[in-house]
Amino acid sequence: MKPATLVARRSFLRTALGVLAAPFVALPRRAAFAANATLTVPFADPSIIVTKSKRRLQLFSQGNLVRTYRVGLGLSPVEDKIRAGDRRTPEGEFYICMKNSHSQFYLSLGLSYPNQKHAERGLRDGLITRGQYNQIVNALARKRVPPQNTRLGGELFIHGSGSASDWTWGCVALDNKDIQELFNAVRVGTAVTIQH
Repeated sequence: MKPATLVARRSFLRTALGVLAAPFVALPRRAAFAANATLTVPFADPSIIVTKSKRRLQLFSQGNLVRTYRVGLGLSPVEDKIRAGDRRTPEGEFYICMKNSHSQFYLSLGLSYPNQKHAERGLRDGLITRGQYNQIVNALARKRVPPQNTRLGGELFIHGSGSASDWTWGCVALDNKDIQELFNAVRVGTAVTIQH
């Protein structure tokens, strides 16, 4: 091959690859920077969205996405939680109702399960009494821990000990380094949405 032809081909390839590669090179740099950036805590108006079908937890500060974490779910991860022992991760609107720095799963953030929709369904289906329903609703109105010992189940957390598979009894599990960061970034009362 003639030197002029070789130079022309190299120049063409560099230009073509540069045009094609530029968008792909720029995005990972931004994503990598965001993923490695140190979080300044405490957050202003933090919130959490868990998307079960994507095994993803997103952390927001004042509506801006600041982190995305991989999660593991309950052993029966597809449907919404209905009762104690069904091993399902609940769906709906919750809040962090407690923080446990001595959890058997490294660190844990308690979820305000059952929420009002779960309590209404449980009352309708005969899983809880009217008195239990009223206790749940009253606790939620005061942003407290709702009763955890009804037939609806309870003691559901966002916690550590690994996100590689769906292994919990209905909790949301993160890798320990991720729950450490999340634990430090949020406070009791932080809004949590769990969606399919």
